[in-house]
Amino acid sequence: MAYADQQASGSKFVSITVVALIHIVVIYALVTGLAYSAVKTVAEKLNVVEVEEEVIEPDEPPPPPPDQPITPPPVVTPPPIVRTPPTSAPVITTTRTPPPVFTPTPIAAPPPAPPAPPSPPPAPSKASGASPRGNPASWANVNDYPARALREERAGTTRFRVTIGTDGRVTDCQITGSSGHGDLDEATCRNVTRRARFKPAVDSEGNAITDTYSNAIRWEIPG
Repeated sequence: MAYADQQASGSKFVSITVVALIHIVVIYALVTGLAYSAVKTVAEKLNVVEVEEEVIEPDEPPPPPPDQPITPPPVVTPPPIVRTPPTSAPVITTTRTPPPVFTPTPIAAPPPAPPAPPSPPPAPSKASGASPRGNPASWANVNDYPARALREERAGTTRFRVTIGTDGRVTDCQITGSSGHGDLDEATCRNVTRRARFKPAVDSEGNAITDTYSNAIRWEIPG
């Protein structure tokens, strides 16, 4: 009986120990699993994203086409450096200029005067002058009085000079003294030229020459 009790006690102790170990293992497993789940949950909540730094590599130039030769870049020569020589102050030289010498300009002599034209041949000496043929009072009469001057009772004396040709006729008439009325002066020359006849003048050799004759006509209103 006692031996059986001891055996039962030992088996019970072993069983309890085994059960205890099993509980410890289960508890450990539970604790470990819960801890892992908690860590995982916290990590998901934090949503930590690790950004890896991307290294950008420089692009390599494309290789030249196989058919074209590779031309080296041109050589650039920098421009030469121009050195400016230092400027020095200008040298001012004063030169005394003598006063100009006044030289009189020669005055050109006036051109010689042209020769005088030859004098006309002397007029032949007049032996006798022209003389009227008939009475000069007949050269103008009452019937020659301008009608308007007669109506207006205008009168006056007209002086004239006529040129006489070699044939004794009047070739020109000029008024030397006006009567103050143009129509009376015009009537004087018109009638004298038409009616006057002269004996022409002659020179010392008896040749007929031109001459002049002067006279006057008095225009009066008939009574």
